[in-house]
Amino acid sequence: MMKKAILLGTTGVAVALAMLAFGFVAGNPQTAKADTALLAQAVSGDTKIDRAEVEGIIRDYLLKNPEVLLEVQDALEAKQKEEQRIASLGVIENAKDQIFNSAFDGVVGNPNGKVTIVEFYDYNCGFCKRAIEDMRALTKADPDLRFVLKEFPILGPDSQKASVVSMAFHLMYPEKYGEFHNALLGGQGRATEATAIKVALSLGADEAKLREKMKDPSIAEAISKTLDLANKLAITGTPSYVVGNEVVFGALGKEVLAKKIEAAKAAL
Repeated sequence: MMKKAILLGTTGVAVALAMLAFGFVAGNPQTAKADTALLAQAVSGDTKIDRAEVEGIIRDYLLKNPEVLLEVQDALEAKQKEEQRIASLGVIENAKDQIFNSAFDGVVGNPNGKVTIVEFYDYNCGFCKRAIEDMRALTKADPDLRFVLKEFPILGPDSQKASVVSMAFHLMYPEKYGEFHNALLGGQGRATEATAIKVALSLGADEAKLREKMKDPSIAEAISKTLDLANKLAITGTPSYVVGNEVVFGALGKEVLAKKIEAAKAAL
């Protein structure tokens, strides 16, 4: 709310000045003509103009037309979203293998599916825990869907340690990774190194070998690369998804994701 207020305060006045200068002034036509002439001088950089008079006109206009500030804010947000979308297209194009085919990412659904959706998740994210049902429903309904699970541990040390266990388990037992993921993310309580190891052992992992694999420096390197990738894609929370050439932020539900998947299919 504070950010929006500051933004409105800085951008709204500038746009209001431009609008007034070009004649978008409500009220008496003669007053409007005088006001716009005065403000046109201000826009052109005429230093002789009375600053207080200009500020008074702007203040009067904004008080009479406060909705213009919201219009400016909406336009700015739309512009920023479009700029980010275009920037993301470039990132996705240049980092396809890292996004869609990393050896450290688990895959559920059809490993050879025509369409891939990538989920950035954290084992301690409550929204991710609820979104696991979306993943199950989508992969069950669409036999052509390849669902990639990308570790994005941003919710503290417990999440980071749980992800290390998860990635080590995946490298050792890729065929059991889906079960591991469902058990840990779908479980009660906080995911930690201990709870992740407990799940791994329940699925037949050798504890000594698992702990040794957890020391593999390539795991920490992979997590670091994912954090960097997420930053480039403007992903700051979980769950977030990449579907085709689009980044989807938040747990929006299976219906929204299904539409994104269909759009990605249509673009093939």
